[in-house]
Amino acid sequence: MLTTLQTTYTDTRAGQLAWCLGSGPLPALAVLDLTFGPADLQLRLLGASHQVMLDAERGICSETVACLPGRRAPLPARVAERVQGWEYEFAARVETLPGHSFAARAQELLALVEGHPAGLAGVFPGDPTAFTALVAGGDARRLQWRTWHAYPQEGTLVCTRSALTAPNPLPGR
Repeated sequence: MLTTLQTTYTDTRAGQLAWCLGSGPLPALAVLDLTFGPADLQLRLLGASHQVMLDAERGICSETVACLPGRRAPLPARVAERVQGWEYEFAARVETLPGHSFAARAQELLALVEGHPAGLAGVFPGDPTAFTALVAGGDARRLQWRTWHAYPQEGTLVCTRSALTAPNPLPGR
């Protein structure tokens, strides 16, 4: 799903993105609810990037990558933690591309997410290469998602990859 976010694009920088595990739901500009086996996963676009929540009702896990006051920046390159019995993994990297390559990569990623049944992308008004995008997948044992945060003023793309692995296959609903 591709949407234009109803907010102004603020001149944030890739280096201002912070990672947080376990925060509650933040105000979202767009949401995509998904089910993988017995697990509910919610992709959330924030005005300052993204949030992914696993079974929000039971509070199993939430990941936030955003430019938020008081949060530790820059993003960690890797994280591995146990959360409510699940194994959580996170990895982040930054790509810096020249203008023409950045625009081409942005359009490629937006096309990928728009055509994906478990994809959500939000484009900020005024620049079609300023966006946040998420794609998820999984089964009863492992959930994974990838995200892209585009900063055209810098020519940077922040790419994250996350996964949650259940200790045992989850029982059906």
